[in-house]
Amino acid sequence: MKYALIGCGRISVNHVAAALENELEIVALCDIIPENIEDKFKKFQLPETIRRYTDYKIMLENEKPELVAIATESGKHAQIALDCIQANCNLIIEKPIALSLEDADRIIQASEEKGVKVCACHQNRFNKSIQKIREAVEAKRLGKLFHGTAHIRWNRGADYYTQAPWRGTWEQDGGALMNQCIHNIDLLRWMMGDDITEVVGFTDRLNHDYIEAEDLGLALIRFSNGSYGIVEGTTNIYPQNLEETLYLFGEKGTIKAGGKSVNIIEEWRFQDGLDDMEEVKLTYHENPPNVYGFGHNPLYNDVIDSIKENRQPYVDAYAGRRALELVLAIYKAAYTGQSVKLPMKDCSTINFKGRF
Repeated sequence: MKYALIGCGRISVNHVAAALENELEIVALCDIIPENIEDKFKKFQLPETIRRYTDYKIMLENEKPELVAIATESGKHAQIALDCIQANCNLIIEKPIALSLEDADRIIQASEEKGVKVCACHQNRFNKSIQKIREAVEAKRLGKLFHGTAHIRWNRGADYYTQAPWRGTWEQDGGALMNQCIHNIDLLRWMMGDDITEVVGFTDRLNHDYIEAEDLGLALIRFSNGSYGIVEGTTNIYPQNLEETLYLFGEKGTIKAGGKSVNIIEEWRFQDGLDDMEEVKLTYHENPPNVYGFGHNPLYNDVIDSIKENRQPYVDAYAGRRALELVLAIYKAAYTGQSVKLPMKDCSTINFKGRF
């Protein structure tokens, strides 16, 4: 399967590694900064038969890839995705799928019209720990869900933002919730039943006066099944990343996933007594080298299978839209000082320009 990557920055290493691991035929790498491409060639000792491009439209025309991964700055995801879909490419889009709900809807509509697959790259859904938790949720082992919480307690300093000036801008990125926290926000929504009725929230910029968007976000969520959610996300933790945790509390069970990127199970208590907590903790423990985890490889594997089997990817474009919608709902609630009802139709990060 012919594969191309658009965007060769920070996260691209995981994409190239997953493409190689899944034996895709890499035909091209594209980036507006040629040095970024060369860095990947050196790191992976890629063959010179792979073409280099600085213009993705020319790449699409020349190479006609079957699968494209988009790993550019977030604000460019939507237009590149729409152009790729028009070129009949299946897609893996790094999170967030877009920065506006209108763009997310355009991507969904265009992909369905063209009959191509679109995957939102929420790779943490493939963590061993998360797959085990999802199994318990689908089996209703927790009974009635009471509430769940997502905590993202990370650190990002000036060097991170100066490395890529688009970071922290409303037009190209958003803040901590949209960039760093959206993976765990996605997991919380997914585990708690997906359907949300109402969101209240606060956001602030306490420690990064050189960015436009927030470095702290706090939210309360009311799910339509009667349960509740709490989000706490920040990039202000001193002196380094502390944890990313997900709690689920139900009538008949308690679960905690922790570690740097929800990659280990720390609590596993069920009324049914079907398994031993210590054994589960040992079996579903991963220790990734960074917060990106090991999820890109199985995500790629699933997308390849979804194309071959003509089914939706495990993490489809609708999942990407739901994660985006929740972050935008928190932004809107914080901006207006009022609760926000879901579903939402129209909202974009650009609406909050000048917020701080």
